[in-house]
Amino acid sequence: MKKIFCCLILSSLLLSTVAQAGIRAWTVKDAHIDVDVVEISHLQHLRLYLNELNAKPFKQISQLQQALAFCEKLQFAMNAGMFHHNYHPVGLYIEQGRQIQKLNRQQQGWGNFLIQPNGVLAWNRQQIFLGTTQQYADQNFAASYATQSGPMLVINNQLNSRFLADSQSYKIRNGVGMKNQRLYFVISNTPVTFYQFARFFKDQLKTPNALYLDGSISTAYIPQLQRQVAIHRDLGPIFAYIDSTTCGA
Repeated sequence: MKKIFCCLILSSLLLSTVAQAGIRAWTVKDAHIDVDVVEISHLQHLRLYLNELNAKPFKQISQLQQALAFCEKLQFAMNAGMFHHNYHPVGLYIEQGRQIQKLNRQQQGWGNFLIQPNGVLAWNRQQIFLGTTQQYADQNFAASYATQSGPMLVINNQLNSRFLADSQSYKIRNGVGMKNQRLYFVISNTPVTFYQFARFFKDQLKTPNALYLDGSISTAYIPQLQRQVAIHRDLGPIFAYIDSTTCGA
């Protein structure tokens, strides 16, 4: 009976995992946290979007979805970092190999972006970089896509020392971690503190490095988990995982 009871508890903590080519999604819900997780391994399908062809920002995931080719299928989308009132990225932004915004080296000021250290997520078809802004600046990474945000949640398997265990700042938050050249995108379903959110990446996902993306405006489209978004607060940069395998077939 005890063994059966333990199994029932486990099934309530880790809900069913839904997998498609290069992407898996699942929910973790326990006494400490309630989050949706998306794991991505096929980097060639992961992109960043900011503006439409007319140079106006997409703002809405649905607007981006409508702009895709008929053969392209959106399988995941999420807000991809902080932005100004004109929706322009606060920090580094690279899309399809073209740098639209340079690396932001500012270290003092107001806002989550400037809680140190902040960091960069960058990738190409072969590999991923996820680390601090300084680490990115010290490398010559050939990024096809990149976004800068902050603060770092986990740095080299350690929680960001600026987070307080007794913090009372609870918000819906989203972030991304990396492990073994796979990306783990996470969005909370209930308000959490920085400390709680970072602990999830470190202790449960065991990602050596993780980067905060935003709070309050956090939005994700995860159809595998029936997580749909009709209308949400306007966004700047947007992550999009797109299956285009039928294009040109």
